[in-house]
Amino acid sequence: MGVQAARVVFPPADRAEIAAAITEILSSGMLTLGPYTERFEAAFAAAHGAAHAVATGSGTAALEISLRAAGVAGRDVIVPANTFYATAAAVLRAGARPVFADIDAATFALSPQTLAAALTPGTAAAVLVHVGGLITPQADEIRAICDHRGIAFVEDAAHAHGSSYDGRLAGSFGAAGAFSFYPTKVVTSGEGGMIVTASDALAEEARIYRDQGKGSFGANHHVREGYAWRMSEQNAVTGLVHLRRMDEFILRRREVAARYDKGLAQLDGLEPVAEPDGCRSNIYKYIALLPAGADRPWFKQQLAARFGVRLAGEVYDLPLHHQPVLAQYAGPPLPVAEDMCARHVCLPVHSDMADAEVDEVLTAVAEVYGELAGAGAGAQACASQ
Repeated sequence: MGVQAARVVFPPADRAEIAAAITEILSSGMLTLGPYTERFEAAFAAAHGAAHAVATGSGTAALEISLRAAGVAGRDVIVPANTFYATAAAVLRAGARPVFADIDAATFALSPQTLAAALTPGTAAAVLVHVGGLITPQADEIRAICDHRGIAFVEDAAHAHGSSYDGRLAGSFGAAGAFSFYPTKVVTSGEGGMIVTASDALAEEARIYRDQGKGSFGANHHVREGYAWRMSEQNAVTGLVHLRRMDEFILRRREVAARYDKGLAQLDGLEPVAEPDGCRSNIYKYIALLPAGADRPWFKQQLAARFGVRLAGEVYDLPLHHQPVLAQYAGPPLPVAEDMCARHVCLPVHSDMADAEVDEVLTAVAEVYGELAGAGAGAQACASQ
């Protein structure tokens, strides 16, 4: 049988609707910044309780535009060390310097303490990343530190479509939230991104930046150093149709996570990252921690080779301050991020995952983890003799 790491889910009716709309789009000649982009923006804003949503060509572009609008050029931006490279890349492309911060082991996110430790006299912004769809209960405390220091607070919500904390949706905690629609995301447009914000001024700046910095769509009048960050109409209609499935997808993913929780409770030492009280994650990732020193590559290889179970990509296996391309910004050791990056795994979660697939994963994990734990216990016994 086997279970793949990820699966993109478009039911037949949705595929047919998208195909018909793309035929209409191609016939109309309106291939970018047209009515489907406007409808997608309106629907996404409504789904996330936001006053504004601005569609972009990628999640990375959404984050870069948000940072540019915050005026970070020439200054420092704090990012957690265990986020994807794109978070740091957006900082660099916005003309700022990334400063890497450690994380809270419970949520894989910045904490007030790790933010405070990373602050510099030149800090212009901090980026809170909702890793795996988790929103930290400390988001408001982090925002308060930023507000007190006059620092922009931006959310990298690339993983967090529909996630909430205390009833507040991702994207509503900072000045802006940046979402990604990469194919593996809970909601996808194929490629694309979205900025959500309560600020009229920031939304207007974002629309200017995404269209080559033009003061208006039809004018050769450039007022910002923008770029080609537009979303195509084809991508917009794909995202619009997929967005309708968000609630049912999240419900199913949460059912999968509950089944995993129950199954993994029988395995001593393999610890799921618990959802904080008040948080309702979209379960973009199901994260579990292996014991310290466990051989993660062997564990993953055995699951794939013997059972056809392929684990989803880590979040993330190499922290940013260890990435070769970011070496000049490395800074001091960040022990929690380094530990979390080294020993977590992400079990497969699909938006249409069958119970039988979940049980197949659990059976494989139980057998391979039993061997891994046994080998570790044997090694410890030998070391103590």
